[in-house]
Amino acid sequence: MTTESRNWLGLAMLLAGGWLVYLLAPVITPFAISAVLAYFGDPLVDRLEKVSLWRWKPGRTVAVTIVFVLMLLLLTVVLVIVVPLLLEQIRLLIRRLPEWIEWFSGSVLPWLASKAGFELKGFDPAQLAEWLKEYWKEISSAAFKVIDIISRGGMAVATLLTHLILIPVVTFYLLRDWDLLIRGIHDLLPRNMEAEISRMAVDVDHVLAAFFRGQLMVMLALGLMYTLGLSLVGIELAILIGMGAGLLSIVPYLGSIVGVLLAVGAAVFQFQDWLHPLMVLLVFAVGQAAEGMYLTPKLVGDQIGLHPVTVIFAVLAGGQLFGFLGILLALPVAAALNVLVRHVHQKYRQSDLYHSPPGRGT
Repeated sequence: MTTESRNWLGLAMLLAGGWLVYLLAPVITPFAISAVLAYFGDPLVDRLEKVSLWRWKPGRTVAVTIVFVLMLLLLTVVLVIVVPLLLEQIRLLIRRLPEWIEWFSGSVLPWLASKAGFELKGFDPAQLAEWLKEYWKEISSAAFKVIDIISRGGMAVATLLTHLILIPVVTFYLLRDWDLLIRGIHDLLPRNMEAEISRMAVDVDHVLAAFFRGQLMVMLALGLMYTLGLSLVGIELAILIGMGAGLLSIVPYLGSIVGVLLAVGAAVFQFQDWLHPLMVLLVFAVGQAAEGMYLTPKLVGDQIGLHPVTVIFAVLAGGQLFGFLGILLALPVAAALNVLVRHVHQKYRQSDLYHSPPGRGT
């Protein structure tokens, strides 16, 4: 088989694989989640295997069991403590949003109009407030109906239960056999390309480690800092705004911008003064300083190297093509592709094509 034929065969296999992933996205999702969890836990399992207790070293299975139990405990804490708090915050938002709409249309909008120097002719703030509140009631009612249908739907419940059972089982087996899987993939590599592919794989692993174990820790740390700070200020929706800003910080500056706008608006509505909005700005200033000077350099470094526009496009494109699976894998795949592009760029800069003198080939 010629080189050109092999290239076309590789491209055809890549397209076929992408189409297969697109078709099987709902089925692949729990396996992808399990793979992410196994990737998270494998370094800790490797460390536990090397621990010696009175000349006894735990085997792979024992180490996997310990890490697996720790993951379950962490998940239990999230489900028992964090989820009820977020649900309570969402209920509070649903109750308070009509009041916010009425205050914004009756006070803030006329004030902005007067400062901007134009009149709201024919504008009735009360009518706008009533329209927005009715619209919000319809959205809330529709959302609750959807949740009710999903909760009563036999197929949806069956799928959820299947995933809840499947993900822990697959995660356990992937953790136990992770090194064997990596070794098997390595053994299948063509020997003439093994060294180069291994170097790229190491770089990709560093990038993914920075993303998963670094960026997610930064997001969690910022979410906790914002939540604690806003709670001390007295913001009612501190958990919802703080954790939301922390999650959105995966895109540089987006989390802080959205968090500041929401938190300042909540502070102005709740306290009707200037002191609390200034305290909110102080909370986010401290968070940004901590992220820039310590969290990101210490936990992430400069490993990911994705432009904010690339991050936004990757998440939107992944969600559009593959749904939740695409959102889950968008940034890791984009980070890995970024490494491959760097390698291709480096090889191109070293190639004869790049260094060929002007006029050659004419």
